[in-house]
Amino acid sequence: MFMNFRRIHKCQFVQLLTACMVLCVVMVNWEELDHHVVSSMRSYTYRYLVNNYDFLNSNFNITSNRHRKDGSTNELVTYPYLINRPGKCARGDGKSGDDVLLLLFVKSSPENFERRQAIRDTWGNESFVWSELGATVRMVFALGVDAKRSSWVQRALLQEDQTYGDLIQQDFLDTFHNLTAKLITQFHWVHDYCPQARFLMSADDDIFVHMPNLVKYLRQLLRNKSGVKDFWVGHVHRGAPPVRRKESKYHIPYDLYPWPSYPDYTAGAGYVVSGDVAAKIYQATQVLNSSIYIDDVFMGICAKVMGVSPQEHVYFSGEGKALYHPCIYDHMITSHGHTTDVRSLWQAATDPAVYGKSRGFMGNLYCTAVRAMMLCRPYYQNSYSCMAAFT
Repeated sequence: MFMNFRRIHKCQFVQLLTACMVLCVVMVNWEELDHHVVSSMRSYTYRYLVNNYDFLNSNFNITSNRHRKDGSTNELVTYPYLINRPGKCARGDGKSGDDVLLLLFVKSSPENFERRQAIRDTWGNESFVWSELGATVRMVFALGVDAKRSSWVQRALLQEDQTYGDLIQQDFLDTFHNLTAKLITQFHWVHDYCPQARFLMSADDDIFVHMPNLVKYLRQLLRNKSGVKDFWVGHVHRGAPPVRRKESKYHIPYDLYPWPSYPDYTAGAGYVVSGDVAAKIYQATQVLNSSIYIDDVFMGICAKVMGVSPQEHVYFSGEGKALYHPCIYDHMITSHGHTTDVRSLWQAATDPAVYGKSRGFMGNLYCTAVRAMMLCRPYYQNSYSCMAAFT
């Protein structure tokens, strides 16, 4: 009887010790657990069970929120242009053109001279797209002011624009918390100077775009439909929860956005919208305050208010790089995280030999098997999902 009593107490002690250890782990890692588990479950429940986001109109409208508790206002702020190219989308005779298939709006930082040059030499080369693909594409880089307000940087930018004629700069500091200002610049510039563009692509300057594949994809859309409307495609985030960890640069406090879920949005690294959607987003920026400084989330808010929903495309990357392989290049549209290898990737991805590997029944079968092995392995965390292997 005495031995049984001791065994019972030992068992209880082990259980208590285990419970204490688990509790300690939960307490230490609570913020991570809250963001990755609790917040995600709450946001998905909200997104799929409620999913109306009626509060957006009433809480983000400028007129209904003109005066805040701290005395500030939510009125639309416009910044003057320091560098502008209003005739970028015009024809050679100076008149407004109507044949612009795609306007590339690349978000860049003032000091990223080499990144911009690499893009000009590769996927952003307007002459290449016209001569090799027969499509009219226009590209501009969107900039703010160097955060240190260095005079030499501004002089270099003026010289760069004089040489290439593709910079758009407004008078706000080029910082993470002003990304929404850059997004607003994008849609206002399109509205004022290039409304005839069939499509608009927003991209970061560390992204790679397979321009032949993108042009082919957009042309197929125009052939298959009588006018492309309400089109917004990219890597879609659905039911994403706001980040509440204060140490994160994506931190959004409750007083700024108290709800558990964002509207659906595409990753800001690279997405494409049709001309009518660009016009709708412009209208939304006129009536919604831009207090949300995460630009892709603000884009989602604007689109939701205007009744536009994003569409997933498996070959638009989110936050990761595409794997380096010819069977990936054959389908890829965007890949994220390229700061030094844009030229080499462009040479490899646009090599005519790439398309020969996937032609015919055996070539297609081979590439499907290769993509499945590369993209569908356990714990794969990169830009494309397993579904991309079979498209």
